[in-house]
Amino acid sequence: MTEFDGTNRGPSRRRVIQGGGAVALGLAAPTFLPITSALAAYPERPIKIVVANTPGGPSDIIARMIGAEMGVPLKTSVFVENRGGAGGNIGMGFAARAEPDGYTILLTTSAYVVNPGLYNSIPYDPFKDFVPICEPAVNPHVFTVKSDHPAKTMKELIALAKANQSKYNISAPPIGTVPQLQVELLKLREGLPQVATSVYKGGGDAIKALLTGEVQVSSGTLAPAFPHMKAGTIKALAQTGETRWVGIPNVPTMGEAGFKDFVFGTYCALIAPAKVPAEIVARLEKTVLDIIARPDMKKKLTESGFDITAKTGKGHAERIAKEVPMFKKIIEDAGIKKL
Repeated sequence: MTEFDGTNRGPSRRRVIQGGGAVALGLAAPTFLPITSALAAYPERPIKIVVANTPGGPSDIIARMIGAEMGVPLKTSVFVENRGGAGGNIGMGFAARAEPDGYTILLTTSAYVVNPGLYNSIPYDPFKDFVPICEPAVNPHVFTVKSDHPAKTMKELIALAKANQSKYNISAPPIGTVPQLQVELLKLREGLPQVATSVYKGGGDAIKALLTGEVQVSSGTLAPAFPHMKAGTIKALAQTGETRWVGIPNVPTMGEAGFKDFVFGTYCALIAPAKVPAEIVARLEKTVLDIIARPDMKKKLTESGFDITAKTGKGHAERIAKEVPMFKKIIEDAGIKKL
């Protein structure tokens, strides 16, 4: 658990006396302390960002980067608490049951929208248990092959794979991750039922399988592939974002490569328990969006492999509404057994 120090202000003596007086007189607190006044004092103690993954991954990295900056404008401390396990369900379930007071928020990933279609039972309702704060960034995805592979484009790769389906394997991170699901969609759309999907513990292992020749293609987030792309040992044939990521401007998007409606990325978003007051959600939204709008933060995020989306809470809610049913259909069409 890492804490980022700001200025932590406790309740004033005057406020405590006023509150105590209201109770002693048998009066409801709003008579003396209007809701707007209470919200104006937020935050009065440290804020916890729950990360539904273990330390070291993209969601943990961005939570710590943003958390380290939130303390100054909010005049409090912000700390990260990792609660990984069960594909993110443990952390998401914990945050769903947290007190809706704005002092516990969740940094989640695309698992939030995938898990409703992947698991028989999950400890949260994606539409009822949380309210979106904002979506800072996504992790771009790439399809890669070894540098000496004859294919120079995704169309060429698909043609070669169709002619030799039993000889092609595609590596990806674990079942239910967006890179793995985009492989299944590609196979469904392009008629590649005999091409095997080999899943690994993480993106690094999936790239290693490509380098050692265990597989012929890899699908994953950019971060583990990028160093090998720079070293010239592998090459990216396409990236799956809406636009080209600044770090690989010469690699076309799937749309540009001729694959319509093939936009994927592993997003990172902040959400809060559903009953957190709207004024608090709005303050957190503005705080985080202001932070990631700074040139120094844009530089840090980009250098860490993120593509900045800076979606508002409303923008992220639109993603949730679209992607929950989208991933459910991909999972069903691919015949992936629920966990």
